[in-house]
Amino acid sequence: MNRITTSLMALLVSGGLLAGCATVGEDFATHNVEQITIGETTRDDIQEMFGDPWRTGVEDGKRTWSYGKYRYSLFDDAQTTDLVVRFNKDGTVSSYVYNTTE
Repeated sequence: MNRITTSLMALLVSGGLLAGCATVGEDFATHNVEQITIGETTRDDIQEMFGDPWRTGVEDGKRTWSYGKYRYSLFDDAQTTDLVVRFNKDGTVSSYVYNTTE
């Protein structure tokens, strides 16, 4: 095979493998989860620890910020990590949930 044919084959194989995977969300500093203290950690603290939230919303009248990364594959088990933080009206954390398959 010539170099062009080899490069084309490598590109097709790579594209085929990538088609079997999908990633949604963004990486975040999971090691900081242990630093969250209910009633004390503020929205500013959360933003400093994890960056901008991937999604925001409201649950039972409380502002929520979500961080997450979800990697799905046709060939392997899904790898998911997510953090949902709920805030009190004063901007402190009222509760949070952290889950991962790793």
